[in-house]
Formats: sequence, C-alpha cells, structure tokens
Amino acid sequence: MNTRAILRAVGIGCSLLLASATASAGTAQADVVRRGEYIARMGDCVACHTAPDGKPMAGGRALETPFGILYSTNITPDGKTGIGRYTFEQFDRAMRKGVAADGHNLYPAMPYPSYARMTAQDMRDLYAYMLNGVEPVEQANKENDMDWPFSMRWGLSLWNAVFLDDEAFEPVANESEQWNRGAYIVQSLGHCGACHTPRGFAFQEKTMSDQGGKGAMFLAGETVEGWRALSLRNLWTPEDTAEMLKTGRNKHGTVSGNMVDVVQHSTQYMTDEDLLAVGVYLKSLPAGKDDLPMQVAQGPAPNIVPLSAGMGAAPDDDVPTNIFTTRGGLGYLQFCADCHRANGDGVPNVFPPLTGNHTLQSQDPATLIHIMLTGWRAPVTESHARPLYMPAFAQLGDEEIAEILNFTRRSWGRSDAREILASEVGSVRKHLGAKGIDERPFETPRLADMLKEANAEQLVLGARLNIDTARMLPDHVGAAMNCASCHLNAGTVADGSPYVGVSAFFPSYGARAGREITLEERINGCFQRSMNGKALPKESDEMKAMVAYFDWMKRETKPEDRVEGRGIGKIDRSIVPDPDNGKLIYAAQCAVCHGDEGEGIKDARGRWVYPPLGGEHSFNIGAGMARIYTAAAFVKRNMPIAFHGSFPLGQGGLSDQEAVDVAAWFSHLPRPDFAPKVNDWPKGGKPSDARY
Repeated sequence: MNTRAILRAVGIGCSLLLASATASAGTAQADVVRRGEYIARMGDCVACHTAPDGKPMAGGRALETPFGILYSTNITPDGKTGIGRYTFEQFDRAMRKGVAADGHNLYPAMPYPSYARMTAQDMRDLYAYMLNGVEPVEQANKENDMDWPFSMRWGLSLWNAVFLDDEAFEPVANESEQWNRGAYIVQSLGHCGACHTPRGFAFQEKTMSDQGGKGAMFLAGETVEGWRALSLRNLWTPEDTAEMLKTGRNKHGTVSGNMVDVVQHSTQYMTDEDLLAVGVYLKSLPAGKDDLPMQVAQGPAPNIVPLSAGMGAAPDDDVPTNIFTTRGGLGYLQFCADCHRANGDGVPNVFPPLTGNHTLQSQDPATLIHIMLTGWRAPVTESHARPLYMPAFAQLGDEEIAEILNFTRRSWGRSDAREILASEVGSVRKHLGAKGIDERPFETPRLADMLKEANAEQLVLGARLNIDTARMLPDHVGAAMNCASCHLNAGTVADGSPYVGVSAFFPSYGARAGREITLEERINGCFQRSMNGKALPKESDEMKAMVAYFDWMKRETKPEDRVEGRGIGKIDRSIVPDPDNGKLIYAAQCAVCHGDEGEGIKDARGRWVYPPLGGEHSFNIGAGMARIYTAAAFVKRNMPIAFHGSFPLGQGGLSDQEAVDVAAWFSHLPRPDFAPKVNDWPKGGKPSDARY
C-alpha cells in the first residue's frame, strides 16, 4: 500500500468499517439502513462514541465538561454492554428525552435536546441502522468522573423539566424548502448549537432555534473545552460554508479543535445539496450585537513602520513592516511564516490565510492560545487525504507566545485587539498540561533576541537576506531559491543546516575547492552552486550582514566543539533507491507544497511560495541537494513539513527507504548546469552519488 492509501485508511477507517457493516444488513432493510447510516453520519455519532484507537461506536471517549469528565457509552448493538436490547420506544426516549432503557438520566453532553427535533421517520431509520448496520462490540462502559453534586443524576430530571423542549422540528411556512432543510439539519442532527450557542447558568443552551424571544442568541458563539466556537450567524456565502464542511477548509481558513472531528467523521459525507442548504440557512441569520464574530470583511491595515537605513530594501507592500522591528514580528517570521507566509496569505488549499481569519477576529484569545500550545490538525477528507499539522509551540515561553499572538492579531485580525498577557498563556498552559518536549540539547536561537544587540540593524538585515534572498539579491540569485529554502527558519532548525556554530569552523578545508576556504567563499559557493547565481562582493554591506548574522549565531562555539544538530545528518548509502516509488511518495507527501511535477507553487501575484525541485528555477546541478544521499538525509529530517505535531515545523518522518526513493526522483529532475564543475575535487574524494 502506498503512502496516500495508508493515510486514507487511517483517516476514514471508522467510516469504512461502518460501510462494511451496512453491507451485511438484510436485503429487506437495506434501504432503511442505508438512510439510517447517512443520518448517523449527519449526527456525528462516531466522533463522540469512539475512543482514540478504539472500535467504532463502542464508547470510552473522554468528554470534558465544567463539572467533570464524562465518558461516552457503547452504542453498538451488543446485547450485554451496548444498546442491542433497546426497543424503538426506548431508543426514541433516549434520543429525545435523555433517558436510558433502564430509566437513568443521560447528561445533556449527549445532545438529546437537539436530537429531540428529529422527524419520526429519521428516528426510525437511525434505529434500524444502529441495530442492523453497526458491528456489535462487547465493551463495558467507563465510570464517569463527575464532581459532586453533579455526579447525582436525579437532578437531571429537574433539568429536563425546566429546559428540555422535545418537540420535533416544524418547517417555517414562509421560508423555502432549501432553507427549512438547512434549518432542520443545523437544529437537530447537526446539533450545531451544542457548541455554538451560549449556555446559561445550568449549562443549558439558551435557545434551540432562531425563533422566539431568544432567537438572536442561537449560534452566537460559546467556549467549549478551551476552544472558542464562534458565531455562525450571517456566515460567508452558502458555497463557502459548503466547501468548509466538505473539505475542512476554504478561502477564509481551516477548521480547528472539535470541528476537525465533525468534518472528518460527519459533514464530508453529506450531500452537496444538504451542505448548501446549511449554508443558505446560516447566511440568513442576522448577526447580533453580542456575537463572537466568525468573519469580518477586512482586518486592519498592516502597521507600517519605516525601516532604518541599515535594514535594507523595503519588504513587499503587503507585509507588515514592523515584522522586522518587533519581537513579536521576528518571532512570527521565525516560527509561523514558513506556512502562513510573511504577508499572512497562507498557502492556497494548504495553510490557512490570516487576513480576516475568524479566530483572529475574536477578542477572546482562548482558541489562539490553545492552538499555539497544543497544535492543530486538519481533517482527513476525500479531497485532502494527507492530514496537515500545525506543531505545538509549548516549547516557547509564555512571553514569546504572547508577543507572537499580539503581533499576529494586530497585523491581520483586529486593530482594537486587546493585549494578550504572558500570565494568560501560562494559565492556559497549566489547564491544558501543555509542556515543551525537549528531546535533544539543541537550543533554537530566537531571532527576536537580535533586537537587544548593538548591531541589531545589521543582524536583522542578515536574517532577511537569508529569508528573502532571491528578491533582495536578484543580481546574485538566478533561481527561485532563498537561503532559508534549505536552512530552515532562517538557519535555526536542528539537522536543517542550522547556522549555530558555522562561522566557528571557518576558515576550513573545502574538498570541492581542494583548499582552505573562508566563510565568505562558502556563502558565495551557495550563490553559485545552489542558486545558479553570481558571487556577492566580500566587502558589500550584504555580505558583512550575512557574516555578522552567522557570527551572532555562533555564540561561544569554538572550532573543536561538537555542535548538536549541526548539518543534516547521515543516511545509509547501502539503501538501493527506487525512483518509481519515490514519485508515488512525492505525490502523496510533497506535491502539495512543491507542485505535481516538482515545478513549485506561486501565489496570486505570481511570486514563489515554495521553490521548484526541478526546471530552470530550481537549484542547479552543483548543489548538494542534486546528490541522492545528501538530499535523502535532508528529506529524512526536514521534509515534509506539517507531517506531525512536533516543534518547530512538524518536519521529517519518512523512513530511510522513502527518503532515498523520493530524493532519487526529484534530484534527477532536469535542472540548470554548473559550468565550473570541471574544477571540482582537484585532490580526489568525489562522492559516489555526485551528479557530474
């Protein structure tokens, strides 16, 4: 099975199991069971009733509430531990009134107040599926861990008497059939209000629909399990909403938190007609004055601060200039810009944009802090089979996270965003138990610390030249490459050719030159061999800035020191490359950033976002990355990015064989020549995998 197939099997395994169970249902009931399966998916039963790595619908998933921890129950048709002995009347009572077969009350974390609005036919179809289309699993339910007095269920009868409205949905006469279909899905099976409607003192949803005196509160936003579920009222266009629910992303952003499971297990399987109906209904709800906004027409204009003369050329006009003059800006540039880009545009269909991003619009920063500390994962859907991750940044300090988030909110969120305090980050960190995992002694240098140095302007210029090399030095770069294309995060990532300690090792012997070379010559080697360009004058301000930046990274390193994380590591050269398999791996893991055929990707303005791996704009034949095993060593530890949740880029994760295979494929794509290659290795020692 290739990588893409593996990811698909992992991502939608529960749905595949459910489908196979459906196929085993009796012929007479097949249509009913099939309709019931669709209803179960709309209701997102599998997301709550399946524990991590557990069997579908067998329960055991922990659900955090303000009153303690609930564990979802086994709802497979097992007669001993599940619902196999439920009559339809008992099933209907549990779904509409929250009362189990044996008479005990269910906690309203099970959204029976929403399911109560289901039609009688949908309830019967769902019952048929749950008893005949789901594979029975014998698995005892876990005991809940609820605080007293909430552990005493008798109070739930009073709660139901006061708050439960178990009347089925009634279509609104003066609205269209499409609108009513969307309203029915949202209010009943979709149970959108369970997360997005404000709750009262008894944890009740303040309203169950948009009708009545409290209708303006419906879907106006709430905080759930540390995530800010923002207002869904007057939401986007119906088409944008349908795309988000189908794929987990649209031009406005991507889902996060609990919505990842909703898309992955539920809404991606809904018909386009139903998704559009949901979009039509949500768009029709007028925004209220107390909404937690999901979207704003336009974020604030970038905060433009003039650069000092020594900072070099001005950035593109859509980049906040204070990205180079503030700690938060430099922190963002180092840890966020690889995915979200310096201008906040993100990468179409890959990483979400920040301009107008709904999470940045909220005055409550709970979701932002949560994501920074614990990371994020996109849902696996039919259209996006590879899950993309945002790493957890708990490795950063509370003050650093606050600085980055404050810069981001004020640049692309809202100009009146209140200050996020380090103490807030610390409080959320403690609540989530989020700790930085330091698996190695490599200390990631912080670009923000350059601002404390006497030569800060020169150091910032050196960092910018590394990040934005092709644009700032067009006379010396003949490709679409920047130094940071290989030296990730401006040369601060372990095993990504970090600059820590580099300058301490120069002058040193260069095998390809056959003599001792200086740091300036090594830098120019990159311009000529990797970037298909020309040497930078040694006395230029730009060269001095780059050397100063390297020296700053050196700190106290001495030539004899063994520097943790320096270089890109090694890979076993006895591995036999399989470029055909490499192309399959590339398609599954790399093409999303580097193009289907390694041609790179550009933004709407035609500017390079991620560089090509072949063709006239790629690194040339003289680059180390044009050699199979050098490229494989780099790929193994640094590519693909967003592959998992580890600091700082979620990078690396392919096996040695996969890394060698994919390197064999892309390293031998057509690329620019390097004419002076005839003078290389004058004293021997030419690598066996050299391209020339």
